[in-house]
Amino acid sequence: MSIEYTGITREGLSKQIADAIRTAIIDGRLMVDERLPSEIELADRFGVSRPTVREALKRLAAQNLIRTQRGPTGGAFVNRLTWSEAHDALVTTSTLLIGMNDIPFEEAIEARFALEAACLPFAVERRSDDQLESLRQEIEKQRRGGMSDEAFCASDVRFHRVLVDAADNPVLSFQMAGVIEAMQPLMNMLTYRMRDRTRIARLHATLADALETRDAPTALETLKDLGDYTQDLARARREG
Repeated sequence: MSIEYTGITREGLSKQIADAIRTAIIDGRLMVDERLPSEIELADRFGVSRPTVREALKRLAAQNLIRTQRGPTGGAFVNRLTWSEAHDALVTTSTLLIGMNDIPFEEAIEARFALEAACLPFAVERRSDDQLESLRQEIEKQRRGGMSDEAFCASDVRFHRVLVDAADNPVLSFQMAGVIEAMQPLMNMLTYRMRDRTRIARLHATLADALETRDAPTALETLKDLGDYTQDLARARREG
């Protein structure tokens, strides 16, 4: 085990200590399930008080990087971050980042569809029958009358979530969580008054058909049409 104990200044001590331990975990110098030094040891090595160390450990626990166990064999241990924990953190961070910063809507749309397009050839090749059925179910819901805006948005997100998961690549699915589950609801929220649900459902149906027949060019062209339509809605909203 190796933590960098030097370079700690007197400002923001708990954050600096948490950052030093976090860096050791990310760099692989602290391994999963490895026990950290005790609070007393950490306080001595960093030259700080135990409450300062305790605050640093709380920061790391809040990031799911460590866990604490009680008892004679207890202490603070490097945690194994699960996919679900990482997924939730990514969606939250992406939502806050987009919502709190002045990111042009058109640029967000461009990025969102470019990233999904990267998943599409894999989805065409690897999609399952169950995933096709899930896509069809969402399209059927989107074609029904009387569906609330919130329900249509949720169905839209589920459709694209299935689409990227069909690529059958856990890293792509994870990275797309922030794109689909953070950006798509924002786009729906900003354009729902102007969008044509029938047109969207029709494009979704064409996408599903292309996946079923394993027609990658048609799938990519249809996704581009959907992206272009979303850009049109964004321009109409800005100008109107």
